[in-house]
Amino acid sequence: MIKSKRTNICYQNYLKIFKKKEKLPLDYFYTTDLHSHLIPNIDDGVKTLEESVEIIKNLKNLGYKKLITTPHIMSHRFPNNKETILSGFEKVKNELIKQNIDIELHVAAEYYYDEHFIELIRKKDLLTFGDNHILFELSYTSNPFGLEQIVYELLSAGYKPILAHPERYSFYSNTFEKYDTLKDLGLLFQINLNSLNDFYGKKPKLACEYLVEKGLVDFLGSDIHSMRYFDSLKNFIEKGKLEKIFEKNQIKNNFI
Repeated sequence: MIKSKRTNICYQNYLKIFKKKEKLPLDYFYTTDLHSHLIPNIDDGVKTLEESVEIIKNLKNLGYKKLITTPHIMSHRFPNNKETILSGFEKVKNELIKQNIDIELHVAAEYYYDEHFIELIRKKDLLTFGDNHILFELSYTSNPFGLEQIVYELLSAGYKPILAHPERYSFYSNTFEKYDTLKDLGLLFQINLNSLNDFYGKKPKLACEYLVEKGLVDFLGSDIHSMRYFDSLKNFIEKGKLEKIFEKNQIKNNFI
């Protein structure tokens, strides 16, 4: 209730500024990003420390104040664990301190839905952020087996599961009504802003527009892997396209 009221106040304040044609979208919408790949050479994200710092500086200049970077944990492709992730995170954080870049940086993970993820859930050995939030993703092409049971287990264990970029899964984006069923399970949805910028193609964009229109979006993410992703994100934000999202959705980024 309180979060919803505060979000609405932020939106109303933004509209006053927007009508004056001042470009301050992030300051009035959200300043926290919870999905990115900014730890070097650990997954398919940034390759070097220099690239990581460059993107972080650009995100800060765009208006972000807090970043939660989320490297993949995907046993068949990126077999990361807490140790590899936290070690890489410390290197990035120390370099930011060294260069006097004032931005709040945190780390969690983007878990791939597989047997290893299920094992970590049952061990309660997950990297969380916010109020015990967990970010996870699915295969882009194969409908996951047993998802309902695992969501139930996550919720029963006190986790708050966030499904990363639901608009990108073809088995859902082909039938939009399936998103309502997913929501009924208790999942939170995080869309990629670049999906609305046609970055991933036509189908993800249409699915993302459906989620926004239906008010099903809980979180926004950059999902930045490189400067190419940042350039698209910057273009989206500077064109003022955030407004419509906040008209119909209670975005929770700034409350984690």
